[in-house]
Amino acid sequence: MAIPTDGQQPEELVRVQDLVVHYPVRSGVFRRISAWIKAVDGVSFSIREGETLGLVGESGCGKSTVGRAMLRLKDPTGGKVMFNGVDILKLPTNELKPIRRNMQIVFQDPYSSLNPRKPVADAILAGLKIHKVGAIEERYPMVIDALQRVGLEEYYASRYPYEFSGGQRQRIGIARALVLRPKFIICDEPVSALDVSIQSQVLNLLRELQQELSLTYLFIAHNLSVVEHISQRVAVMYLGKIVELTGSQALFEEPLHPYTRALISAIPRPRPGNKRERIILSGEVPSPLNPPPGCHFHPRCPWADSHCAQADPPLREVRPGHWAACWKIEG
Repeated sequence: MAIPTDGQQPEELVRVQDLVVHYPVRSGVFRRISAWIKAVDGVSFSIREGETLGLVGESGCGKSTVGRAMLRLKDPTGGKVMFNGVDILKLPTNELKPIRRNMQIVFQDPYSSLNPRKPVADAILAGLKIHKVGAIEERYPMVIDALQRVGLEEYYASRYPYEFSGGQRQRIGIARALVLRPKFIICDEPVSALDVSIQSQVLNLLRELQQELSLTYLFIAHNLSVVEHISQRVAVMYLGKIVELTGSQALFEEPLHPYTRALISAIPRPRPGNKRERIILSGEVPSPLNPPPGCHFHPRCPWADSHCAQADPPLREVRPGHWAACWKIEG
């Protein structure tokens, strides 16, 4: 499958090709495999250096599984994940450490992602110890530098996670990812558990750090307003597949796929008089255990016909830099 790009090619840092993550369902006395849950079913995209790619979709569509599979926190069933030209899915476990130093993750839940029995400094130091970064006497100053970069003072290093608010804990999570000076960070819904006022602070912090440290992000979220604020390009997922991918401005000004249109129509407008036509989708999201044949979206799609139920549309470039998977979109 072709890798979706926008036609402009500064240095490419990450390339995901035909990524598949299926989970076995076991049943019977002998626990034999009776079915497969198709969490991710052939996802492809690329991310350039210094870019933020937003990955959005409803809960359960597979977007967090994509992020974790890219780091091999979950073992993919198939596909490729290229980082700086190296397919990390082919590397033996003992060769992953240098790659993982450059590929970090910020988890969704700032409460469960920190060990409540250890002070903040220990949580951040752990990565330095595992990767043997710096001499022992150099590591604590590196921890303090990481904390200060995310807006926290040195005296916070000796405190425990329960002493911090949710926003502060997420800053600590970002500092833990930053301390190794990675090139690429997967942000797995990093603001969804935070108050709206705190969300904007964390988003602005991520943008500042990106500019300061030349970071590349995969930003996973279900809130399109958040993704619009931080991403240069956006990929929309539905039931394990990408259905649309393009620049952020193009996606929000002129979405092509009917699923994307429905998502964008649900975004609240800041001005009451500036109304947008609300698109209400019928039915429920199908189960990845038994996805519908053909286009996975066709049972809920207002445009669907018999052909949509029989053949799965490929993700194709219907306009320059604008990719969509729909038989009804001309291009």
